Amino acid sequence: MTKTGGNMSETLKQIGMRIKAMREISELSAESFAKSINLDEATYVKYEKGEADIPLSVLSAISSKYKVEITALITGGEPHLSRINVVKKGKGLSVERRKEYKYQDLAFNFINKKAEVFYVVAEPPKDEPKHFYSHTGQEFNYVLEGSIKLFFDGKEYVLEQGDSVYFNSGYNHCVVAVGDKPARFLAVVL
Repeated sequence: MTKTGGNMSETLKQIGMRIKAMREISELSAESFAKSINLDEATYVKYEKGEADIPLSVLSAISSKYKVEITALITGGEPHLSRINVVKKGKGLSVERRKEYKYQDLAFNFINKKAEVFYVVAEPPKDEPKHFYSHTGQEFNYVLEGSIKLFFDGKEYVLEQGDSVYFNSGYNHCVVAVGDKPARFLAVVL
């Protein structure tokens, strides 16, 4: 999830409160909204209550549904730039999802962007991935350092430094580092 100061559980609760408020303003039930983004109601309610880590794919689906910037969901603030957004090395908005991933949003302050752009560091997994994701749209990953394994729609693809992949993110997928060193890659979610 996000790293905006404070502890992780407080950040999750704040994001959950923002999501719930938008749903209530839209006069939607938790059940109908969850169904509209292909989630079961119990999981969605856990996100609203801040009781579960919200995958980036779910945040992306929610932001698309409510037509708000993902930055607004994560930080509570709106992006401000409409012509250019320069992010210096290491200064992207930190987004923490799980121990094995560290994300930096590289376009967090740009209004009406057409893509979410992330610098990702994937730590080597302790075991096979248990969580697979799918979300509307498309995704592009470019390996900057190390190796990654993409699990996609029941198949596995190993990508080395300089390799890239473009895929339909509506299919189940997951990325893990290969070997005993972290992998670094650029992820663009459209």
